Amino acid sequence: MSDLLLPLLVFAVATSFSPGPNTLMLAASGANYGFRRTLPHILGITLGWPFLLFAVALGLGVVFRDWPALHHVLKIVGAGYLLYLAWRIAMAGRAKAETAKPLSLLQAAAFQWVNPKAWMIAVGAAAAYITPQSGLVSQALVVTLVFAAVSVFATSTWALFGAGIGRLLGTPERLRAFNLAMGGLLAVSVVGFFL
Repeated sequence: MSDLLLPLLVFAVATSFSPGPNTLMLAASGANYGFRRTLPHILGITLGWPFLLFAVALGLGVVFRDWPALHHVLKIVGAGYLLYLAWRIAMAGRAKAETAKPLSLLQAAAFQWVNPKAWMIAVGAAAAYITPQSGLVSQALVVTLVFAAVSVFATSTWALFGAGIGRLLGTPERLRAFNLAMGGLLAVSVVGFFL
């Protein structure tokens, strides 16, 4: 496994930092709520995503291989939820501290289970970096820990990016345009999961 650590790290960085549902939602949350109020969302992803990856690496992916209809149902539920979140982001205005809330830790962690990009990366990582012949649990743990470490940096970076952009969006019109763009990008990302 040691000869695969560098390729695994490169794969983790490329997939964790690339735009997708989590990164777009973090940028929007950072812009609308600020970095500090987005911390539970960041923590939810950094806990929920590795848990999903570990479960897939230990064999949950086999369930979807054997029952493709279940995978299709998950894909549809995930797409529906992503479209709902895209609509919420697009319609968001400047956050009012007493009423508006970013995703909570539990909501962000649970979202990983319906996030099509997370599933594709988890299955891909398990297939590419885990060999079932020996040490399945230890290999799954290494892959999961690498992704968990990278996830902390990727999620924080996107939330900070959003918070920085949020400072530049001083007018309601600019914030509205940003939210429409982020919501639109998130909605468009759903199309890619079905192609």
